[in-house]
This record gives sequence, structure tokens and C-alpha cells, in this order.
Amino acid sequence: MQTMSKYQKLHSLEHDALSWTDGFWGRLHQLCRETVLPSMRRALDEPENGAVFSNFYIAAGLQEGERKGTMWSDGDCYKYMEAWAHMYGLTKDPSILDHLDPLIEVIAAAQEEDGYISTPMQLSQDKAYWSNLRDHELYNMGHLLTAASVHFRTTGKDNFLAIAIKLADYLYDLFMPRPPELAHFGFNPSNTMGAVDLYRVTGDDRYLELAQCFVDMRGSQPGGGDQNQAMVPLREETRAVGHAVTAGYLYCGAADVVAEKGDMELLSGLQRIWDNAVHSKMYITGGTSAQHHGASQRPEFGGSASDVHEAFGYEYSLPNATAYNETCANIAHAMWNWRMLNLSGDAKYTDVVELVIYNSMLSSMSLDGITFCYTNPLRWYGNEHPLLSQDAYERWFISRCYCCPTNTARTIALMHNWFYSASDDGLWLHLYGSNRVNTTLPDGSTFSLTQQTDYPWNESIRITIDAAPAHEVSLMLRIPGWAKEATLSINGEASDLPLIPQSYVEVKRRWQTGDVLDLRMPLSPRVIKAHPKAEEIRNHVAIMRGPIVYCLEGVDLPEDVSILEVYAPDDMRLQASMESDLLGGAMTITGAACRLYEENDSPALYLEAGDEREEPLDITLIPYYAWNNRGVNEMTVWLPRRF
Repeated sequence: MQTMSKYQKLHSLEHDALSWTDGFWGRLHQLCRETVLPSMRRALDEPENGAVFSNFYIAAGLQEGERKGTMWSDGDCYKYMEAWAHMYGLTKDPSILDHLDPLIEVIAAAQEEDGYISTPMQLSQDKAYWSNLRDHELYNMGHLLTAASVHFRTTGKDNFLAIAIKLADYLYDLFMPRPPELAHFGFNPSNTMGAVDLYRVTGDDRYLELAQCFVDMRGSQPGGGDQNQAMVPLREETRAVGHAVTAGYLYCGAADVVAEKGDMELLSGLQRIWDNAVHSKMYITGGTSAQHHGASQRPEFGGSASDVHEAFGYEYSLPNATAYNETCANIAHAMWNWRMLNLSGDAKYTDVVELVIYNSMLSSMSLDGITFCYTNPLRWYGNEHPLLSQDAYERWFISRCYCCPTNTARTIALMHNWFYSASDDGLWLHLYGSNRVNTTLPDGSTFSLTQQTDYPWNESIRITIDAAPAHEVSLMLRIPGWAKEATLSINGEASDLPLIPQSYVEVKRRWQTGDVLDLRMPLSPRVIKAHPKAEEIRNHVAIMRGPIVYCLEGVDLPEDVSILEVYAPDDMRLQASMESDLLGGAMTITGAACRLYEENDSPALYLEAGDEREEPLDITLIPYYAWNNRGVNEMTVWLPRRF
């Protein structure tokens, strides 16, 4: 068990408590270890990539050359290393240490004597440290702090930790006086999370003070804008604004501070922001950044607060084809909800975590784990799609901005940490997938169980108790918000416990080895509509099955039919079937739609209604995460209704 945060209701299990046996996430974990990370290492050695390890070697004086990559290159390399540290925590494979130790040695050599390390700045001509928040110094440093903390926790080795401590001591001396000119620093503020992570593995209170300082400084001085969430102090904020990655990281760090300090005013601010983000700015896939470029509207301050990019949009403004939905923003959203869950035990946060990981996170990576995309729109016009910032027709192996692949890899690598938690009441089961867990509860007793399921494709989940305390203990099972008719039996007898959607059912008893729980959550396809204020998708529907969002891809339509001609009647007669040979094995959904089209392909912007032809059309929908794996073609999540 990790050090328990005083003000969290739920606590993480030991880093090696879970082992994958098979299933959806077990296979993804294997893909990450055997393909994703080795392939990623090759990409991080490509000179034209946005993230490169070569900068560390140059800064360490071990090779000659010029700085490559982005200003945030270091942080993306640290995320890659963090992913391997999570892998080592489960596998104890010594070859992982053989790979990481030389990299850590180079990073130590690149670090300056006072603790500073951000190689893009160190290799710049003017070395104007702390002069421009977009130089991403704290982003790089924060990811180092987190990666080193994870590495120490999983390996017990302190070589990476020593670098982090030296860096954190430097940051403490620099920021604790709270210099006004640095009030708004921390673009993409992974530094707050990193400081708390370091505090949790060292117990040094100075690092928690530093994290608190980072939170308090944001918005504390005039001159800040919404792009960086620096216009309003976080405790006073009422809405989700600005760059969706910097926002997610800021909210994560603040939640970490709440977990350690119990700051209820800060928690209230986070809850207000969450309500605004989830109830009016989140896509059906869990994506959060609607705008490539735009302006943040603040009526309470007289209008536009600032120009923004890669940002939350206005309330209910959720465009499809121009949706940005950066993968890092989506993952940050899941990370934030994971923290809010641990603070509260409220299943509404788990529902968001699950929504993101099955949809807008996984959609960023090809099914073979080698190529990626940055943006995650909900409609695509094939080769005719207008490319905006970071859009691409096809997935890429390297990119000028490589933050998303490393973030996806580390999230898959750490996914075992999100399946379970513990509390004084017992063991909490948040996510479903085939695995075994063996943990020590807070009271010192051992609890072990095995999950067997092909979720999210199959609705049946079997939980077998392998070892349990001699006294009564609770097992908390999550019932997702969509599971309207879930059933539970224990040792073959139907349970009369209430299974309320978007809640946890508490099963409390004196468990015996061999006890079996069978949880069933019907997975019929569901037709979803949006709030009527969401104008871009008003009178449209989307299809979900369990946590999976589905889409229509052009390759599954007749050659002469466009996705723009497909309409959804009220009775689509949806049927789900498993296709083991399609898209790595996936559940598809077929339905009866209709085609509505003009005989003449007119270029006119407006046409008189009533001249369309209509014909029946059978369609096949695939999981949204699997689109863009069969060449460049059209795609849509939302279909217009045919009344």
C-alpha cells in the first residue's frame, strides 16, 4: 500500500497488487510492453521527432550537436521512462532496469549543479531561464518528479530519485518566496502533481508546501489570462476555461493538494469546475478541448478574457469535424476524475474515467500500437477534410509534437492502478477486466480475488474470492451509470442488494475462500441524444454499448454513399455481434438506417427542401477507438435523425 493521503476516502493498492490474466486490458498491457514502448524508443531517437533523448546527451557533454525537438521534449521522454517504471512494477523484468539505468545516468550528468534541468533551455543560446512560461520548464521538471517517484516506488532504486530531490530543492528555493513575476508560471503544470508525488515517497513536507505554493500562485497576480487558467484564483473559479491540458494538469495537482491538506475551499472550486466541464463542455467520448483556436468568453468581466487555443469551448459548443480533443487533454481529464473519485468515492467520477479510457484515449493509437494521432474529432471528411492545427489524414510514427504517444503509453502501463482502491471499509472495484488482485487492506488483513470477464464486450463478470480476512469486510462493486438492469448473485443465489446506476453496491460479509459473485450488466446498444443547447448535434443521435462509443466509417458503406447521406430512423433495430477478425477483435453494431440524397451533386450552399431521394440502408458501426485503421476515409459519431 502506498502512503495513505490523509484526506482521501480511497487509497491506491500496492503497485504490484494486480496481475493481468487476459482480456481487453491484459492484451493492451502486453501490446504496450512488447510493441508500443520498444517502437516508441525508436521514435525518440529520430532527429525530426518532437521529443528526443539526444538533448540529454548533448547537455551532458556526451555528444555534440544542436538542440532538437520542442521545448517540452524532456517531459515527453520522462513519460516514456515512467511507463517503463510501471511495467517493471508488475513484471520485475531486469531488462527494464538495464534500459532505464543508462538513461538516468545521462540525465544526472545533464543536470546543473544547482538542480536545474530543462535541456531545451540549457542548449539555447541565451539560456534565459524563467523568462517565458511557454518554454515549458515546469512541465519538463514536473514529469521528471513524477517519473522518478514512480521509479523509486516500483524499483526501490534511488538513482532517479536523487535527481528529483536535487531539482525539487532548487524549485523550493526559487518559488517559495513567491516572486510575483513567476506567479503565472507552470504552463502545462505537471509540476504540482510531481511535487506531491515526491512528497509521498520521501515524506519531506517541503515538497507538499511547494505544491501548495504552485496552486496558490496561479491567478494571484494581475496579468493572467484564461489560456493558462491564471485570470482567477482557483478557489474562486466557476468554470473550465482555456487550454484543456494545462487545465487538466492544474486540476489534478490541486486535487492532490486537497488529498494531503484537506483544503475544502479548493475542493469546492474543483467541484464547480467539474460540473461546468462535464455537464456542458465534455464530448460523448470524454474529450474536452472543443477549440483549435478561439476566445474565452467571460461575461462577468465584460466579454472576452483572452485568446485561447487547444481549449475548452463555450457551454454546449461541441463541434464535430473541428473538435480538437487533444489526447493529452482527454487523459488529463481522466486523471483528474480519478483523483476526484479517490477524494469522494463517488461513482460519477469513475464513469468519466471509463468513458475516456475506452474512447478518446484509445482512439489516439493505432491498433498495432505503432502510430498515433493528436486530435480526436467526431466527424471526418476523408481526403477532403480541412486540416487544422495538429490534424492529419493518417496516423504518424513521429510528429513535431510527440506528447500524446508517451502519455497514452504511460496510461496503459499504469492502468492496473485504476482498477481497485482500498478504504477502511474494504476493497473497491472500479473497472472490470480479467485480472487477479492480492492486497493488504488498511487494517493489515489480506484480501485476494480473481476477476474473469470479457468486458466490455461481454456483460458477465465473475469474481472469485481467493483469500479473505476472518472478519467481515466490504467489497464495493461499481454499477456504471448506463447499467439500468444490473443483477448480482452470490454463490448462485440472487442478491437483494439495490444495484443503483452510477453508484457502488456494498457487499459486506465474512468471506470464504471460493465464494463467487456473478455480476451481470446488460450491454444492449443504446441510442443517445444531446442537450438541446448543443446546437451542432441537436436532432442527432449516437450509439453506445456499455462504455463504448460507436461510429460509422466510410469504408463500411457502399462506394457511392457518403456519411453525410446517412440518417437514423427512430427504429434502427440495432444488433451487436462479435467480429473476431475485424479491427483486432471487436463488437460491431448493425442497424437499419436510411440514405437521403440529392440526385444532382449541387455545389450550392442552400437548396430547397423536399427534392431528396430516400432509400433504406443497412449500416455497420465500429467502436470509435478503432477508426482510422483502414486507410483515409470518412467517419462520424453523430447521425442526423430521420423523423
